Amino acid sequence: MALPPRQFDPEKDRLVAVTLDPNTITSINPDEVHEWRIAIYDLVEDNKFAPARVTATGPYALHVSITGNYILLDVRNPDTYEPIAAHYLSLTPFRRLIRDYFRIRDSYYDAIKTGSTYQIETVDMARRGLHNDAAELLRTRLDNKLEMDLNTARRLFTLICAVQPFASRIDERESTLPTVLFVCSMNSVRSPIAAALARRFFPGRLIVRSAGVRSGKADGFVHEVMEEIGIDMSVHTPHTMDELLANHFDLVITLSDDAAAAVVERRLEMGAHEHWPMLDPTEMEGNRESVLSAYRTLRDTLQTRVRSRLEKLVASPPKAA
Repeated sequence: MALPPRQFDPEKDRLVAVTLDPNTITSINPDEVHEWRIAIYDLVEDNKFAPARVTATGPYALHVSITGNYILLDVRNPDTYEPIAAHYLSLTPFRRLIRDYFRIRDSYYDAIKTGSTYQIETVDMARRGLHNDAAELLRTRLDNKLEMDLNTARRLFTLICAVQPFASRIDERESTLPTVLFVCSMNSVRSPIAAALARRFFPGRLIVRSAGVRSGKADGFVHEVMEEIGIDMSVHTPHTMDELLANHFDLVITLSDDAAAAVVERRLEMGAHEHWPMLDPTEMEGNRESVLSAYRTLRDTLQTRVRSRLEKLVASPPKAA
């Protein structure tokens, strides 16, 4: 049964940013990452979306992660990235629809290459029908939790299909992999760069998080200099230390003086703490090229140091001792 339409405020009831959790959604294939970007772009470009039963008003940011058989839809403030609402959505009811999505997608591509206009229209009709069924199911499962119109639900289902096959599905609570946390002032530049490099160097061998003493914003220069070495940072969501206080980390590495003080003050559970003071490139003055040079220097310095230090951790993990 179709849900009744809701009245959405076009200025407030919408998503302006969508990000993916790099710990649970992983791929180094540029074609796959490109597919994610297209799905995210389509969703952000045109949507009607609002969390139910909350006092916070939009617009909103959506952070997507996958844990076991559940996809976590984490709604946040797009400026501060403070959490607003989070809901776990079981993937079980969508299994058949996801399988059919890929089957029809492949048939559609084949029809475009070799088929007649009639074949293309037939496959396209099946594709539209599948998206309608999936969108209605998505809205029903999220009713009174996350509100969206049918077109937004279609686009969200496409994003779920795009990222679902590449979920790492590591349960951090049961994993024996070494855990590392990088902390800086606002989780905008230094710590996310370090964490992204660690994931690049040691895929599937570490669980790596990053956080800030306080929440910051995504940084365009970070996206640019990391793109130069083939790492997509457009999916990064800034997090604060307070979100991770219940976690235990084998190694915590602080990259700013206020982060080092905060780790001690908040009594973060950890096996070891190392302080690597790094200059903040956002404080660099000068033209665009001078600023980019500062970001590249930070990136290259962290590449060397992260690889060297974490090679030792992976070789002799604390939990294996």
